[in-house]
Amino acid sequence: MKKNIIFYFSDQQRWDTVNEQVTPNLMTLAKEGVKFNNNFTCQPVCGPARACIQSGVYATQNGCVFNGIALPEDTKTIAHHFKDAGYQTAYVGKWHLASDRFPNIGLHCEKTAVPKARQGGYDYWRAADVLEFTSDSKGGYVFDENANKIEFSGYRSDCINDFAVEFVENRDKSKPFFMFVSQLEPHHQNTSHRFEGHPDTVDSFRDYPIPSDLEFLSGDYDKEFPDYMSACQRLDYNVGQLVKRLKELGIYEDTIIIYTSDHGCHFKTRNLEYKRSCHESATHTPLIIRGGEYLGGKEIENLSSLIDIPPTLLSMAGIKIPEEYMGDDLAQGKEKECVFMQISEGQVGRAIRTKDYKYCIQSPGIGYLKSKSKVYFEAYLYDLKKDPDEKNNLIKDSAYKAVRNDLKKLITAEMVRAGESKPVILPAIVKNRR
Repeated sequence: MKKNIIFYFSDQQRWDTVNEQVTPNLMTLAKEGVKFNNNFTCQPVCGPARACIQSGVYATQNGCVFNGIALPEDTKTIAHHFKDAGYQTAYVGKWHLASDRFPNIGLHCEKTAVPKARQGGYDYWRAADVLEFTSDSKGGYVFDENANKIEFSGYRSDCINDFAVEFVENRDKSKPFFMFVSQLEPHHQNTSHRFEGHPDTVDSFRDYPIPSDLEFLSGDYDKEFPDYMSACQRLDYNVGQLVKRLKELGIYEDTIIIYTSDHGCHFKTRNLEYKRSCHESATHTPLIIRGGEYLGGKEIENLSSLIDIPPTLLSMAGIKIPEEYMGDDLAQGKEKECVFMQISEGQVGRAIRTKDYKYCIQSPGIGYLKSKSKVYFEAYLYDLKKDPDEKNNLIKDSAYKAVRNDLKKLITAEMVRAGESKPVILPAIVKNRR
C-alpha cells in the first residue's frame, strides 16, 4: 500500500528554531523519525527555492531566478508525477510561482486568483500566489482551484493549517494523497515590514537568547526576534494539530511527514534584509522526516539540500526519479562532498558548503539585473570548525590558499553540473567582509 505524503514547508525558518522548548511536536516527529542536522537551501530566495522543489532542478535551469518569474507552464512538477502514479494532490498556502515581474508583459496575480494553468498540476487548491499580499497575521483570503475567493479570519498559520485538515478529512479515501502545505510564517509581513508572532505567546519570548551568529553584528533581531520565535512556535502547534487529526482518522502510520523551510533568516545582519546571503543564518534550515523508511529517532550529520527534496519525495511513493533531477534521494544515505547554492537578486552569487568550509563567489554588478556571469570574484571563506558563527572571513588569508584552490575547483564543477558555463574566478579585491 502506498503511503500518503505531507510536505510541510515553512518560510524563512532558521535551523536552530527547532528544539524541545519551542517546537515539541516537531521534536516528537524527530524522535520517531529522522532529523537531518546539516540541511541547506539551494536558493535563499522564496520564489526560486519553490521553483527548485517543483521542478527538481536549479533556478538557472528552470528559469525562476528571481521572485516574480512564473514557473513555465510546461514544467512537469512533482504534482504531475504524483498524479501519474495515482495520487490525489493538494496545495495549501503560498505559491509564489504564477506572477511575472515584468509589468507590461507578464501576468500579475499577486492579489488575484492563480489561473488553473499556473497551479502546477495540483487538484485541491487553497492558495494565493503571494500570500503576504492577500493576508496578514489577523486574516485574509486565498483562492480555490476554480478561482473562488475564500476568506479566513484568525492567525494565519492556524487558518492555513485548517485548510490542510479540511483536505485530509474530505479526501478520496480510495487513493493515497500528496499534500504540499506552504506556510508563510515565520516570514516577515511585507505590508507591516515586521514579523508578526502569535499574540498569546510573543511576550514569552522577550528574553529568549539571541543566537550567537547574530549577536555580534548589527541588525533588527533585538526588536523582531520575539515575534519570529512566537511564529515558529505556532507553526509547531499547527503541525501538532494536523498530526492529531491524522491519528483520529487512523492514517498517521500510513502517512509520511516531511518538514523543512525554503531558507533561514539573518535579521539584517549580513545585508539590508533577511536572506539572499551565503551565511549559515540564511541558508541552514531544519529538516525532519517521519514515516516510511524514516523511523527510529536517528540524527543524520551528512550534508543535505533543498534540491534533494524532489527526488526524495518521489522515491517515497515508488516513482521513478527523472534523470534531469539535480538532487539525491535521501533514503540512499549518500555522503555529499558539498551542497551547492545559487544566490539571486541582491547579488549574483554562488556558494558551496562542505563539512568544514563555506566558500562563496560573487559577480560584480547588480543581482536584480542578471542571474549569472562568466566572471566572479572570491567573496567569503569560513573555517566552520574553528568559526561556526562565521565571524572571520578568510578569503584573503594566505594560510588558506590551498583550501581556496580546492574549493574553487569544487564550486566550478558544481556550476558546470548545473548547466552553467565554466566560470573565471578571480581573487578577492575588496577588504574582508563579514
